[in-house]
Amino acid sequence: MKPRNKFQKTITEASKKLPPVTEAQVKWGYRNCIEHIGRRTKKGVINCLECGHSRTDTAAKRHCTCPKCNTKLIVKDTRQRVFDDYQYLCIIAACEGFQVLRFIYIDYRAKVGEKAGYFYSEVVQRWIAPYGKHATMARLRPMGFFVHTWSFGSPLEIRPEKPLYNVVPTCIYSRQRLIPEIKRSGYTKQFFGLTPFDFFQFLLTENKAETLLKAGQTELFKFFALNNHRNINNYWASIRICIRNNYKIEDASMWCDYMDLLRFFGKDLHNAKYVCPPDQQCEHDRYVRKKREHIERERREEAKKKALEDEAEFLKMKSRFFGICFTDGLVQIKVLESVEEVIQEGDALHHCVFTNDYHLKTDSLILSARIDEQRLETIELSLSKLQVLQSRGLCNENTEYHNRILRLVKKNMPLIQKRLIA
Repeated sequence: MKPRNKFQKTITEASKKLPPVTEAQVKWGYRNCIEHIGRRTKKGVINCLECGHSRTDTAAKRHCTCPKCNTKLIVKDTRQRVFDDYQYLCIIAACEGFQVLRFIYIDYRAKVGEKAGYFYSEVVQRWIAPYGKHATMARLRPMGFFVHTWSFGSPLEIRPEKPLYNVVPTCIYSRQRLIPEIKRSGYTKQFFGLTPFDFFQFLLTENKAETLLKAGQTELFKFFALNNHRNINNYWASIRICIRNNYKIEDASMWCDYMDLLRFFGKDLHNAKYVCPPDQQCEHDRYVRKKREHIERERREEAKKKALEDEAEFLKMKSRFFGICFTDGLVQIKVLESVEEVIQEGDALHHCVFTNDYHLKTDSLILSARIDEQRLETIELSLSKLQVLQSRGLCNENTEYHNRILRLVKKNMPLIQKRLIA
């Protein structure tokens, strides 16, 4: 498409001054990007797929050198006769003050007994300004199942920014031309798992990236380059503490999550005791558990708060049974008369009488069996059937008084029935 703004027009003009890809660069790409195969038959005949030469060599294991073309071959035992491959070569160049990433598509086809055929085409150029702004020049890419295909007859011109132009190269040409901003940044020709574009673009747009690179915090560099939603400024004070204490972060994602947990609990993020843990995994997991418990407590408190707001509904449903209390001289059973009493019952006996809203069930009446002030079991009674549905003690276990409690409730069922009729 035509350049639409001044920046794109500048790049279009600068691209005219970019020298063509040289024969030496292309040959380097052929030699280093493509896997050169020595196809070996069952009889030990090795066919060089580079020049077509054949020879018998039963001693070769994984690698050998073709005596005719001197190509180092990877020996493969296969009956396959036709081979094809495609790879990308990246040439790092500088032009008119821009850092330019040139991507060369290399296509390879070979057949046993014949010389290998190669084809190449420059398909993408990524132009990056010293301050990080960028634009892409590329050929058209046709729609279809084969995502590596290009319209090789289309021109290299300004294209919309799309992920498909963020090419992952197989090899990067050994001779690199760099703009001054990259030269002094600490760049060492390593990309740490990033694409060349992601690496340079982050290095030129984030002023803290150079510090990370020079301090050897490569995992952090990679993490923030790939995670735009994480603001490096939120972690920078703690990162400086790590650098000062020669603490290298091996898992950046986990470390940032750990910092977020420390921030959540109000810990000092300038203290090496917290930000430089000897066992990061252990501390991370400990604070994850701590936060989970905190959230669970908050959830329970919120549920209790909501339940107390439902007090009016509870009174409307169950107030007719309030005051019912009976005993056999030792065990005393009474109706729970408020939501707060239900909450206390559930907390004391560690069961779900409150959390599962048994007290709000239309057909259920909740009673508590006790000896003096010691809670024994919580009873759920069906009002429609006038039967005990369940009676649970501490942690849902039955107590030694379980059968005695059931007999006592059954004996005094007329008291409850009388309130139902009234």
